Amino acid sequence: MHAGKTPVRATFWLLTAPDSLAQQSHKEADGFGIGTFTPNGSPVVDKAPIAAYADVRYAREARDLESTTFLAHVRYASTGADTAVNTHPFEQDNRLLAHNGVVEDLDKLDDRLRQLEMYHLVKGQTDSERVFALITAAARVNGGDVSAAIASTLTWIAQNLRLYAVNLVLTTATELWAVRYPDTHPLYVLQQGPKGPVGEKRSNRISVHSDQIRRENRPEVLVATEKMDANPNWRLLDSGEVLHVDSYLNMQRSFPLPQHPQHLITLADLDPAAAASQHPLKAG
Repeated sequence: MHAGKTPVRATFWLLTAPDSLAQQSHKEADGFGIGTFTPNGSPVVDKAPIAAYADVRYAREARDLESTTFLAHVRYASTGADTAVNTHPFEQDNRLLAHNGVVEDLDKLDDRLRQLEMYHLVKGQTDSERVFALITAAARVNGGDVSAAIASTLTWIAQNLRLYAVNLVLTTATELWAVRYPDTHPLYVLQQGPKGPVGEKRSNRISVHSDQIRRENRPEVLVATEKMDANPNWRLLDSGEVLHVDSYLNMQRSFPLPQHPQHLITLADLDPAAAASQHPLKAG
């Protein structure tokens, strides 16, 4: 969620109702994290390698967080053990990232990071953190242009690595980027202005609620893996779309990625654990 230039207090809570994050974390039970930013732009990440429903303390603390941007993630592990270092969101260079998908050929990705002398950024075992490190490396080289770094990194991945999906959300204190590539998984965006319906958004997977936004009717931009309420203005990102939301909540769409990954793999190509992680709500 991006709320513009003024920090707001957003509540991400755990419930036992059918539409709660806690309920869905029974299936996406490998970790839960929330990333926010302090007034000076420093990221703060609170995460745990356990199911959200099992961490009441964590849910209680999350209710009081204030930030201009928020990034929340529940994990069903596809790569890497159930440890804090493998739990999303990840932090690098005052940016946060969460990822849904599978990128394979990690040995090639690691070689690339070593060539760029950036492998030290990788602390865990996940493909997600490695993709983030490659984006960070590109941003350091190009002077901090995150949009260009995302485009060059995902183009290289699309041309060189086996890929199932690389949907991601990347945030700073003032900006947000979202990518859907290719069309394996959905990713939705909703922009709400002062005259639009604001307040509580509910989902089968995540509930987001901001008392301040509801009370003051502030604008906001939400990016989510599924529609979070019945608002008809939710838009599905196109395959290959890179969406950038600036500090004024202006949205810019671009399509810098190859139309088709050269080494696209299917669900049948994944090992059972990775396959289950990609569609956990269909499992069991």
